[in-house]
Amino acid sequence: MALKKFVERLTKPVEDIDREKLVKFCNALEGARHLDELEPRVLARVAGEVQTVRIVPRAGAPSLEVGVSDGTGQVTAVFFGRRRIAGLSPGRRLFLEGVVAPQGGRQYMYNPIYELLA
Repeated sequence: MALKKFVERLTKPVEDIDREKLVKFCNALEGARHLDELEPRVLARVAGEVQTVRIVPRAGAPSLEVGVSDGTGQVTAVFFGRRRIAGLSPGRRLFLEGVVAPQGGRQYMYNPIYELLA
């Protein structure tokens, strides 16, 4: 049995291992919901890791889109009028709190409250 687990650990893709670690980390935090359980137009507090950061022009003004994942799902936090936010970079873990707005098969939080985690 131990040999089987050892071989499984050696052959498992790195992405799967990273996702499992992220899910375990997010489960340990109190007060955070899973991203795959979010309901539209309801205030939610979630924890996750920044996957992507990009600047997107919206109506002639820049907005910062931050893709956050907790291993079970993904949400995009949109900060209007911002080109960057100090500390928000890929790999950084954080809490987001805001109202979830589904659009085009994706989930968005517009101008959410965020708390960077160590």
